[in-house]
Amino acid sequence: MMSSMYAPPIDALDLDVDSFATPLQQRRFVAAMQRLAASRAPGAAVRVYVSAAPRTMNNPKWENWLAQIAQELPDGVEVLHYRSVFSDDRPYDWDAFAQEVDGLVVVGKQKRAGSRVYRFGPVARLELRSLIARQPVLLYAHSQGLIPVIDCQSQVLTPEGTPRLKLIAPKRWHQETSTLQAALHALTPTSPDDESSSEAPGHLAHPFVAPPG
Repeated sequence: MMSSMYAPPIDALDLDVDSFATPLQQRRFVAAMQRLAASRAPGAAVRVYVSAAPRTMNNPKWENWLAQIAQELPDGVEVLHYRSVFSDDRPYDWDAFAQEVDGLVVVGKQKRAGSRVYRFGPVARLELRSLIARQPVLLYAHSQGLIPVIDCQSQVLTPEGTPRLKLIAPKRWHQETSTLQAALHALTPTSPDDESSSEAPGHLAHPFVAPPG
């Protein structure tokens, strides 16, 4: 079952949009990102994991994609990926590692050059699902840059019974949107002498749930 963070399926006639999320979903997302930003301890490191399949990391353009992702993230963010984290000394254990990251960027297989459709295998889907309700999760769209997954249309694919994921980037996406700006703000490191941040209130354990009242 898909998280409530995902936009519902949309009729083909409505694909020419700047976001597939409803206004209410966007407002809740922005509010959640603001709460995450307010909860960040001064001087705390910010780590973002880039999720990509082996064939994507073997692509000659991989280093360029990583550089573009790093450039679009706030200054001071530590960008991690499978080969920089996991090794013979540290086998892949996503459940444990997910507690160490502050955000996720997913890099999928583009349907074709110039397409807004991206496909993800079962591992990337599980990584995304584990963080979608807790941290900023962004799609790296090759021609559009970083897009919050909340703004994408999602579809679960089950070839041979193995759940996979398809994300469609909105055609009229623009980087000035409130959701992206809020996500980037939530990933911005704070200065050690910044006293505006405080300890996270209890509701931040589930930041995408509307606060009571």
